[in-house]
Amino acid sequence: MAISLSYWERKTYFSNVDFTVVGAGIVGLNCALKLREKYPKSSIAVLERGLLPKGASTKNAGFACFGSVSELLDDLNGHSEDQVLELVEKRYKGLQKLKSTLGEQQIGYKHYGGFEVFLKKAPETYLECMDSFDQINKRLYPIFKKNVFSTQKNTFSFQGVFDQYLVNSFEGQINTGMMMDALYRKCVASGVTILYGVCVDGYHTREDDVLVKSNLGDFTTKKLSIATNGLYNELPNSDLNVRPARAQILITKPIPNLKIKGSFHLDKGFYYFRNIDNRILLGGGRNLDILTEQTSVFATTKIIQDKLQELLREVILPGGEAKVDMRWSGIMGVGNSKQPIIKQLTNHVFCGVRLGGMGIAIGSQVGEDLANLMMEYV
Repeated sequence: MAISLSYWERKTYFSNVDFTVVGAGIVGLNCALKLREKYPKSSIAVLERGLLPKGASTKNAGFACFGSVSELLDDLNGHSEDQVLELVEKRYKGLQKLKSTLGEQQIGYKHYGGFEVFLKKAPETYLECMDSFDQINKRLYPIFKKNVFSTQKNTFSFQGVFDQYLVNSFEGQINTGMMMDALYRKCVASGVTILYGVCVDGYHTREDDVLVKSNLGDFTTKKLSIATNGLYNELPNSDLNVRPARAQILITKPIPNLKIKGSFHLDKGFYYFRNIDNRILLGGGRNLDILTEQTSVFATTKIIQDKLQELLREVILPGGEAKVDMRWSGIMGVGNSKQPIIKQLTNHVFCGVRLGGMGIAIGSQVGEDLANLMMEYV
C-alpha cells in the first residue's frame, strides 16, 4: 500500500525529476555521478528499497580481484579467448577507476596480493593450474605489461593443501562499507538525491516520460535506469537472462597475532577468505546447493555454514579456536554469460545488471556505461 506523502515531500523529491536510478549500490551511484558530471543542473534521484544497499555492494567480501587461474581456465571453457581477455581488462580497469574515483584511503585499499590455494583432495585442478599459469601470463601480458601469476610456498601454514600457491601480484582488498559510504557522500555532495526505503513496483513508458510506480505512490521521470543487478527480475516484465545467486559469508571474532594477510581463493573460487581487522572473513559454498542458492532471499543455511566452519577449523586455522562473530548473505546477479547487461529496455528506460560476482571490479565502469547509454537518448 502506498504511503501518503505530504505536499512538501512530493514537491521536493518527486516533482520535475529528470533522471531516476533504481538501486543505490555501486552501479547505481556511479551512474548518478556520471549523469551529474554531464548535467550539473538536472534533477537526479536514486531510489533504494533497503535502509542500506539491498543486493551485494555492502555485503560482499571486499576482494579487488579479476579472476584466479582456475577461474580464468573455467571462463575459457565457456567463452572465447578474446572474450575472456576483454573481461579481465574490464575488471582490471574498473578497479583502477574505483580507486581513482574515491581514493585508496577512502576505500580502505590494501595491496596484500591474491593467493590461489589448492586442496589435496583435488589434485587435477592443482596440476592443471600449475601447468597453465605460464600460458595465462602470456595471454594477459598485453594488458598488465608484466607477468601476473607466480608461485609461492605455503607460508601461512594452511593444512590439507598443496605446498605451492599461485600468487597474483595485482590483487588487493578493500573495505566495502567504506567504499559505499565514500560513494554515497560523493553523490550527495554533487547534489544527487538518494532516498532509502523506496520500493519501485513497476513502470510504464509514455511518449515523453516514464510513470514510476512505488510504495510512495506514482511519479514521473524523464529517464529511468535500473541498477539492481541480481534483484532485477523482481521487477514486473523483466525478461533478461539474470539469475539471483546468494553468497554466504561468516567472519570470526578478533584473533590475536593473526599472521594471514591477503585475498585467498580456494576450490576454483567457490570459496574465498581474507584478513580484516585481525579476523578471518570466509565465504562461498554456493556449489554445495546451487538450486537453493538461486534465490533473492537473504539468509544463511546450515549445509553451507557448516562447510565454511569446517574449512576454517581444518584448513585455514588448523588447531585454532577461532569463534564466529557474524554471518550474512548477499545477492549477486549471474547468467549464461559473464558479460554485464547494459541495455535500453524501452524509449526512456535502461538497465545495467548481471555483474557476475565481479561488482567491485566492474561496478564503477558499468555505472558509467549505463549513464553514457542514457545520455545518447536525451
